[in-house]
Amino acid sequence: MTFIAKPRLHHPLLKANGLGFTRRDYEGKVSTLCAGCGHDSISAAIIQACYDLEVLPHRLAKMSGIGCSSKTPDYFVGASHGFNSVHGRMPSVLTGAYLANRELIYLGVSGDGDSASIGLGQFAHSIRRGINMTYIVENNGVYGLTKGQFSATADKGSKSKRGVANTDEPIDLVGLALHLGATFVGRSFSGDKEQLVPLIKAALHHKGSAFIDVISPCIQFNNHKGSTKSFDYVREHNATVNRLDVIEDGTEILVDYAPGTVELVTQHDGSTLRLSKLPTDYDPTDKIAASMRLQLHQARGEILTGLIYIDPAAEDLHHHLGTVQTPLNGLDDAALIPGAKVLDRLNASLR
Repeated sequence: MTFIAKPRLHHPLLKANGLGFTRRDYEGKVSTLCAGCGHDSISAAIIQACYDLEVLPHRLAKMSGIGCSSKTPDYFVGASHGFNSVHGRMPSVLTGAYLANRELIYLGVSGDGDSASIGLGQFAHSIRRGINMTYIVENNGVYGLTKGQFSATADKGSKSKRGVANTDEPIDLVGLALHLGATFVGRSFSGDKEQLVPLIKAALHHKGSAFIDVISPCIQFNNHKGSTKSFDYVREHNATVNRLDVIEDGTEILVDYAPGTVELVTQHDGSTLRLSKLPTDYDPTDKIAASMRLQLHQARGEILTGLIYIDPAAEDLHHHLGTVQTPLNGLDDAALIPGAKVLDRLNASLR
């Protein structure tokens, strides 16, 4: 396979962020996915989020498994760390890297076949352990690399390109992530950049297991009438729970407006934030209510998108294990070989 490298030359008037990087600096190789693939839109959203957050490329570690979705880390933040693991095993590789070096920003990119089928067990344990990561599933309901068989997230009754109906019950990764203890749960649509970018930014800020399910239509095998993951179906059945934005540190901006109304707020950078206040009965920190709302919209045949649940006081696995602050590769001999007396005390504490 031939890869086409992007030109190194940048337009001199491209806007740079606070680190001096332009949006082009957060790009990767030219995509080899099908033209119009929703996964490329997700890559573009990740690029925009990293640019806006002024992420240092060398501090980002991106992990993936196998599938169309797992190819996408090659298409964003080319100067970052990366590891493409075997099918369904991305979470364990990410866990090992995270425990060895807590100073990196961990971004796992997977697909519905990679995470909901062969990797379902790995997905479950990485979520419940509270790993400080952003886990994105690019969900198209099919195996795109092997000609469009139904994946485990394909809705019951949805039809394949050949007109065959799926008879299996689907796995809802959002509901599963809620049940397993994810402290940040969201869902979006690859074609809704206005919602997806701030959702990714918020997930990267979150300390704990942040999971985002992104409906990403397969232009080749799952974008036809009868599919419940096509562009048209998602647009017609999208139920958004909130409008999102991420505001960096600065002087506090206060607003006061009634539930159900829209308010325009000028930000520190001069941009305008459009706030749409939810009904007073929705609280994204209420896990039980979030789960009930999710099931209610599923029963209506609607796809609930937005920030569905967040735990503002989340703690990560390093906190639970009481590990050292220094990455393992930065520990000296004195820390790694503490001596017989320390070992004796440790053994005594375990008796």
